[in-house]
Amino acid sequence: MANPARPDGFRSGYVAIVGKPNVGKSTLLNRLLGRKLSIVTRKAQTTRHRILGLLTDDETQIVFLDTPGVIEPRYRLHAAMMRAVAVAVSDADIVLFLADARDSVPDALSLRKATVKPTILVLNKMDLIRREDALPLAERYLAEQAFEAVVPISAHTGYNLEVLMDEIRRLLPEGPAYYSADTISEHPERFFVSEIIREKVFRNFRQEVPYSACVNITTYRESNSGKDYIEADVVVERESQKAILIGKKGYTLKCVGIDARKDIEEFTGRPVYLKLFVKVRADWRNRTTFLRSYGYLG
Repeated sequence: MANPARPDGFRSGYVAIVGKPNVGKSTLLNRLLGRKLSIVTRKAQTTRHRILGLLTDDETQIVFLDTPGVIEPRYRLHAAMMRAVAVAVSDADIVLFLADARDSVPDALSLRKATVKPTILVLNKMDLIRREDALPLAERYLAEQAFEAVVPISAHTGYNLEVLMDEIRRLLPEGPAYYSADTISEHPERFFVSEIIREKVFRNFRQEVPYSACVNITTYRESNSGKDYIEADVVVERESQKAILIGKKGYTLKCVGIDARKDIEEFTGRPVYLKLFVKVRADWRNRTTFLRSYGYLG
């Protein structure tokens, strides 16, 4: 909901963060907001949804849109993820095109998604290289298209983020706040709970299990006096994956639940009782019914 009590000259707008998998988009969002909204792992394709996070001060409101890493789709799930990227760019007033400063050639696939709006080239992971080593990559990108600005940063350390924020504020159009000042995201708590659980699956398992898994919250009851009660299904595609997730005598799944519960309690600020189940839904990543049920098709 917009706040009408804003001074003349107030600026607001949507800023989409776009780039290939594992380039640091979610880390950047979390660092800019000063809190963790997007889950982060070392595995590619961790982000599957468009994650909205808000940053509001006396002069601006920035609606950041974290997006899935740009890939060539192999499943209907991937196609849905790429539609989320396209929608974010369409909604955006500004695009932050995030590139790994260590790369030797431009990311042409992602760049095609980001050329329709005013775009800032953001060279991330500068903490891992010498600053002058990023110049050839920046020049190659500038040869491909014009950018409103080029900003080298480290989302991990926070290097140069104040410069990036200055560029974003410079490009924001004048307009009212879209949300109240105390709003941090439009997503409900149960969405972030499911993402936290999925993050623990990504962190605790290798190979195909994380990419074949999604999390569906089936019960979410808040309590004013005791613990919130949450039940969630961890959905996989094969019985063999289910066995890996559960582990011997349920030990592995229990560890996932313990790790997730700690982060959920930190996020909600309330004690939680979390119960996890593992369900097999064959080929769910290619089945419209499941994709819609799990929130990937709107």
